[in-house]
Amino acid sequence: MNTNRRNFIKKATIATAGLGMIYRSSLMAAEPVVETKQGKRIGMLGLDTGHCMAFTQLFNAPDAGDKYRGYKVTAACPKGTELIKEWKDQIPKITEEIKSQGVEIVDSIEELLKKTDVILMTCIDGNRHLELATPVLKSGKSLFIDKPFTASYRDARAIVEAAREYNTPMFSSSSLRYLTGAENVAETVGGIIGVDTYGPASIEPHHPDLFWYGIHGVEILFAVMGAGCKSVRRTYTPETDLVVGMWDDKRLGTFRGTRNGAYGFGATVFGKKNTVHLNKDEGYSPLLVKIAEFYDTKIAPFPVEQTLEIIAFMEAADESKKQGGIEISLESLMIKRC
Repeated sequence: MNTNRRNFIKKATIATAGLGMIYRSSLMAAEPVVETKQGKRIGMLGLDTGHCMAFTQLFNAPDAGDKYRGYKVTAACPKGTELIKEWKDQIPKITEEIKSQGVEIVDSIEELLKKTDVILMTCIDGNRHLELATPVLKSGKSLFIDKPFTASYRDARAIVEAAREYNTPMFSSSSLRYLTGAENVAETVGGIIGVDTYGPASIEPHHPDLFWYGIHGVEILFAVMGAGCKSVRRTYTPETDLVVGMWDDKRLGTFRGTRNGAYGFGATVFGKKNTVHLNKDEGYSPLLVKIAEFYDTKIAPFPVEQTLEIIAFMEAADESKKQGGIEISLESLMIKRC
């Protein structure tokens, strides 16, 4: 597993006893106040995941310089999951930890919107994202939604349509999309003819199987292959998923999701000239660089249609599992879910 990613998770997991002692001692001291100029104030929405602390520490680091274009988390609203007890129970602790970083805690989305310029939704529960995103989209303030984008294709479509209706910039991505070397790999291999990706795929009962953690490996797959997947076939066992997608140009892309054994993410990219293996990343920082650029330019780093296709891919994989591993057309699934 990437050490940067694991270290950030360790630092941000409040339940860890040793870190809890460190953080409690910091709360006894005078809390700092994050200051940044108007236009660069990030409002964090949903304090129920270790990503909250990890993202805040990076954006607000004293030595961040211009890496994140001056954006800092200045206010946060704790709203988060009601369904996933293990994370719902963490909201009070994570809220205190974010507060200890000099971030103002507010009680409502309306107050968060008044005090900030852009919104970073970190709520871990995709089931709540449509509800939480709607007032943000109506406000016109640029919105990044952390993974999973939603817990259904219908909700994903509804968010995209609302963003268009209110002309609000919005995008969503897993940090694994920016696996080291992924953005330029097509040039490296001389044209991509296929990709095999892999990653953990633990299952959470309130989300379709791949939405919870398989999203990371699926995001790598689409980052390299691009849009254009026509159909999905999934083979499931309690320990492993193997999902095969066929693209409209007959290329095949696969995702192997694991639930035991070694933990790690990666991809084997097959090209016209050579084959490359990608398995290194720089943690969350490359994603935050893209988010800051998005906040400044109001332009998403890749088309939102690709995010919708990723959601359809994972939902089609779930449907394939339910029907014994048969091939499911993404187009037919999208039509049924509209």
